[in-house]
Amino acid sequence: MNKPLILVVEDDIAVARLIATTLDTQNYQYHRAQNGAGALLDAASCRPDVMLLDLGLPDMDGVEVIRKIREWSNMPIIVVSARTEDTDKVSALDAGADDYLTKPFSVEELLARLRVALRRVRYDTARPGPESSVYENGALKIDYAAGCVYRDGVEIHLTPIEYKLLCVLAKNTGKVLTHNYLLNEVWGSPSASDTPSLRVFMATLRKKVEADPSHPEYIQTHIGVGYRMIRR
Repeated sequence: MNKPLILVVEDDIAVARLIATTLDTQNYQYHRAQNGAGALLDAASCRPDVMLLDLGLPDMDGVEVIRKIREWSNMPIIVVSARTEDTDKVSALDAGADDYLTKPFSVEELLARLRVALRRVRYDTARPGPESSVYENGALKIDYAAGCVYRDGVEIHLTPIEYKLLCVLAKNTGKVLTHNYLLNEVWGSPSASDTPSLRVFMATLRKKVEADPSHPEYIQTHIGVGYRMIRR
């Protein structure tokens, strides 16, 4: 089996070395780009399995790199950035990033995020039984076999993390799912992420699924507890 190839886009030598050492321990292949232009070139020529992307690059903002790659590729992109504001996270996720990890990060968390990204094809192509291959709830439809989501018949583009969150909520329609339950189902364990990050992902999911995110019809927040998919 071929080793997964990770494209590391990082201009800080110390951080790049830490990531490279981490990837070496897990038997991943990796290639490093030091700026946005190099990232775009390597993404097209090397065809990596996952990109680890810093936002503060010397020649262009990482969000612009995400937008350009999303014009032609659905490769998983994990942002690894020192920017901790929710606005920065939302901008990157809205541009098409699949996940967001803030610096300083733990090696264990980086590897957990990578495992999620590398599992996405297996998850998206999993075939449920014929009786549950399509989920319909009001104007919302999930075609599990195709890995597609629609609202009012129009396809919605979701990142793999958003898609998994939606599928977990849909599978448990009517039930209140705690923060820890969602973190465990989507990231593999509660320690692989945290509640503030979950809120950011849920906010971006709502912007895409809800007609009016400020008055959600589908995803209800239970403050301090978790979220629930409402049956319409």
